[in-house]
Amino acid sequence: MVERQHTAAARPRGGPRALRGGCYILAREAPGGVTAASTKPGTKTPGIDSHTSKEEDPIMRMRKHLSTIAGLAALAGTVLAIPLPAQAQEVSLRLHTLLPPVAAPPKTFLIPWTEKVAKESGGKLKVSFFGAMALGGTPPQLVDQARDGVVDIVWTLPGYTAGRFPKSSVFELPFLHTNAETTTMALQDFAEKHLQDEYKDYHVLLLHVHGGSLVMTRDKPIQKVEDFRGLKIRTATASGGLFLKALGAVPLGMPVPEVGPSMAKGVIDGTMLPYEIAPSQKMQDLATYFITMAGPQPRLNTSMFSFLMNKASYDKLPADLKKVIDANSGRNLAPVAGKNWDQIEISGRKVMASKDKNKFLEIPPAEVARMRELAKPAIDQWVADMNAKGFKGEELLNDARSLIAKYSK
Repeated sequence: MVERQHTAAARPRGGPRALRGGCYILAREAPGGVTAASTKPGTKTPGIDSHTSKEEDPIMRMRKHLSTIAGLAALAGTVLAIPLPAQAQEVSLRLHTLLPPVAAPPKTFLIPWTEKVAKESGGKLKVSFFGAMALGGTPPQLVDQARDGVVDIVWTLPGYTAGRFPKSSVFELPFLHTNAETTTMALQDFAEKHLQDEYKDYHVLLLHVHGGSLVMTRDKPIQKVEDFRGLKIRTATASGGLFLKALGAVPLGMPVPEVGPSMAKGVIDGTMLPYEIAPSQKMQDLATYFITMAGPQPRLNTSMFSFLMNKASYDKLPADLKKVIDANSGRNLAPVAGKNWDQIEISGRKVMASKDKNKFLEIPPAEVARMRELAKPAIDQWVADMNAKGFKGEELLNDARSLIAKYSK
């Protein structure tokens, strides 16, 4: 703005300021706070001599006016600096797991879960899926990645870290499991009573099981107990290993991604797997015999899965996003998971049946009865191991059995 000067005669009334075009135009000041146009000795300039006029010094009014503007600007800045309400925040999380996105569990459960929470949060909660250990590490390290905050969420098997979650393994014992939905619902009750300490380092989204493991072999049909003898069979869990050993087999523990290559190279003769994951390991090509048991419990056992979130990642969520997570976890999610795993089991079997070479066998009732007897020492060993760790092994076993029976009605 160009500054203009006025003579005493021409100056607008009110001293050295005038409002022109909505802007103040200030006269130049001489030393001592007197305008250059009124320096004649003895002259009193209206509005300037505060001792002889009731009118406030216009310069002071100007300074107050500018001070007020500055104060309002500072207040506005303070208001703008206040953080937005928690409900308006957007959050990105990372979900890490061992299976590729094309495998049935990610495709039918994990990825749809991320999409559901995104939708129900109005797009404010984004969970990015990383499969096939894309963020590094090995499957047994997933639980530590979630605990330590390397990632926000993991989906894995507690059985991959033997000894870390001992009480959880009761559901993996032989002849307890019936189907995915029933056992998963029983597991919710069991976890509330017995597993709080095992998962204290996590915010648990869900504990669940799959449809159950059958035996898939490359060359050997199994119709009686003796057929297991000497076979190298992969298992995911320690309790599964105890059972296989009781049957005369040689149990080998390994994560799912190693099963296909191990079968192809002859490292193993067979594997314990559910149908749903078999296509991801090319079992329709690598295995020939798919063996279940006669009776109400056709699978040898099941495996337990843990869907775990880093505690800090959950705790720092705003309240509205916590509600979204809570609505899609625990008892709210368990029936969804159970039904899903029962359904994808059917789809997986169809893939195995797509090859004419493949044969589906059932161990007859008399041999299943023998297998039940042989399983008893393995179950007793599990109870003894729990007792040695300071837990009540018999109580854990009985509670698991009674809860499965409860949800089977």
